[in-house]
Amino acid sequence: MTISQLPLSYCTNVHIGRSIAEVNQGLDEITCHVRDQFQHPLAAGLWLAQPVICELNATDGAVQRFVEGMQNRGLTCHSLNAFPFGDFHSERVKENVYLPDWSQPERLEYTVACAEVLAKLLPDGVAGSISTVPLGFKGFQHPETFLDECLDQLLEFARQMDLLYERTGKIVRLAIEPEPFCLVETTAEAVEFFQRLWDRADTALIGEVARQHLGLCYDVCHQAVEFEDIPCSIQALDKAGIRINKLHISCAIQLDAPAENEEGRRALAAYVEPRYLHQTMALTSSGQVLHHIDLNRELALEPEPDFLAAQQWRVHFHVPVDAEMLGPLKTTRDELRQALAAVSQLDYAPHLEVETYTWEVLPDMAQQPRTPNRLIDGLVRELVGTRELIQAVS
Repeated sequence: MTISQLPLSYCTNVHIGRSIAEVNQGLDEITCHVRDQFQHPLAAGLWLAQPVICELNATDGAVQRFVEGMQNRGLTCHSLNAFPFGDFHSERVKENVYLPDWSQPERLEYTVACAEVLAKLLPDGVAGSISTVPLGFKGFQHPETFLDECLDQLLEFARQMDLLYERTGKIVRLAIEPEPFCLVETTAEAVEFFQRLWDRADTALIGEVARQHLGLCYDVCHQAVEFEDIPCSIQALDKAGIRINKLHISCAIQLDAPAENEEGRRALAAYVEPRYLHQTMALTSSGQVLHHIDLNRELALEPEPDFLAAQQWRVHFHVPVDAEMLGPLKTTRDELRQALAAVSQLDYAPHLEVETYTWEVLPDMAQQPRTPNRLIDGLVRELVGTRELIQAVS
């Protein structure tokens, strides 16, 4: 029973990264300064978008130069975020972030290419993880063959990772990341999906390979928004033989007693923004969970009666993980404490990565010019706060 002893990381999808030059700029202007101010070992949880991967593979020696650049900066990397495929900082991302889905060959090709780069970045003796889309988005139309196509592509990824291990000695594990309104959303859906995946892998005589290379990214914000019991959720995944390859350290917005908390609903309305999808759930007194696909001003200020009468709302808006309160709003930081305590009881140690990608669209940040120092200060506070939580459960 332990918790990861690898350097804590934060996900660089908070930086614009449409090219190698932009990725390197983020590392130089943000990541290195965060590391210096944090004053503890820090890994870069890299997001390398598909255009960056293509650029790295287009020129001989580009990957090696990138690896050497990381080494020269004194940065390590043991985890990639391959969930966002393209521009994650365009004016409108929303449901487009789930494309291409896992039925499409572009998703497989991109993720394998990410694994090839990660294998070169990994320190000796350290396994890598890559977080990815939970198959696809429930709001899109899918053919009857969709799930089988996803299963086949995921098993092909496992085969490719087995070959990568034979060539390099490096283990790279995929981490499917459940998210509200996606085809793998709840813990129960994850258990059901992985059982189907294991059955298909066993039939194909690659059960051991699949279990070695395919697992889950547990984003605490996402499961908190679902109003799941976090320790029970993590225990259920472990009992089902599903390895949590990465824990995304993240917090959601929480609004208690919305009918009586008009100030809180007005504050919540300030979080409405056009870039990212902010799935909103409401817990009723009967224990039913109501769903709204995206936060909007009407929902916040003039909600339908059943939403208004709910005991509590939670919103998929990644907010700073060191914050307990956001004015009249709460965060799900207590669920984060529970998640860290639960994973510390596993007989292996998932990678730990802070993932607050929304700094640029937070109300107080969006109203002022973005400056590197403000982002650096915020990320450092998150890492310090996370380290304190980790120390409390270690």
